[in-house]
Amino acid sequence: MRAGRGVRLLVGALIAVVLLGFFFRGVDARELGMALSSAHPGWLSGIVVSAGLTYVVRAWRWGAFLQPLAPVPLGRLVRVTVVGFMSGLFIPRASEFVRPYLVTRSHGVATAAGFATVVLERVVDLITVLGFFFLYLYVLPYPSLQRPEPLPVLRATGIGAAAVAFTALVVLAAFHFRAEQAMTLVDRALRWLPARAASPLARIARSFSDGLAVLKAPLSHLAWILAQSVLLWLSIALGIWSAGLAFGLDLPFHSTFLILGFLTVGVSIPTPGMVGGFHEAYLLALTQGFGADRHAAAAAGLALHALTNLPVLLVGLLWLSGEGLTLGRVQELADDTGEDRR
Repeated sequence: MRAGRGVRLLVGALIAVVLLGFFFRGVDARELGMALSSAHPGWLSGIVVSAGLTYVVRAWRWGAFLQPLAPVPLGRLVRVTVVGFMSGLFIPRASEFVRPYLVTRSHGVATAAGFATVVLERVVDLITVLGFFFLYLYVLPYPSLQRPEPLPVLRATGIGAAAVAFTALVVLAAFHFRAEQAMTLVDRALRWLPARAASPLARIARSFSDGLAVLKAPLSHLAWILAQSVLLWLSIALGIWSAGLAFGLDLPFHSTFLILGFLTVGVSIPTPGMVGGFHEAYLLALTQGFGADRHAAAAAGLALHALTNLPVLLVGLLWLSGEGLTLGRVQELADDTGEDRR
């Protein structure tokens, strides 16, 4: 287990190094330093404020996903969210397991059910980002792209991603609304496993189905979650816009809707701290999309990544021990996803 863990981390680190190589290619260190030193402090502080708002709104929205399972105070949700995302900076995808685990311990929600809310949260995130992406491409007047040739590819990619997101949503809904039929299929699939393995897996699958209970919530509650999602991604967009303005990249606010699409792809690459994937995706969006100066865009990307993640890193480490966790324990949780940790 530890050998496999080490290999994954090593591969992630190597991918990050390769992507950073692309990011710094053609960037003069002296010009990058000048760009960084010329940053407007007020707009840089806007990145930090946006990051803080983002975590509060994300925690608030997660409470709406969890509400059918257990009412969790916002303060608790913020703490768990920050610790979870801090863990993900060290161990890719750790947040998806740490957050349900912490809620399980304090509010009696089955870990698999909590994990289901996180999966549903990710699907709603993707749908929201795609909504902004299509709004930019088809509705809002957008700045002329430096290279319009990729537009058909961007549109086709967006349509494909939307199809995947809505398919995932339909599958999750079917798994919950047709739970008995779904569990029958799960039981058949698990029939080939030994009973000692099949039984806990079936229990996890049923708990996962229970975690999708929010799908049965009144339409007003679902609309509220959608509104929270829009607010969440607008707060993220505010940080991106602030970063651009801090380095003289004077683009309209809705240009961030395209950048969000690029960054969503970049951060999906499993590297420690989202290093490399985030940077290269941001640089591509600014330079290839809007013809931004490479050094200003590189400086903005470095500042945006650092000022978005440094606060959650510091606060999360401060709160980690208070949750009875260490980074080693976090890695065990990420490795041990097949267990029922109720």
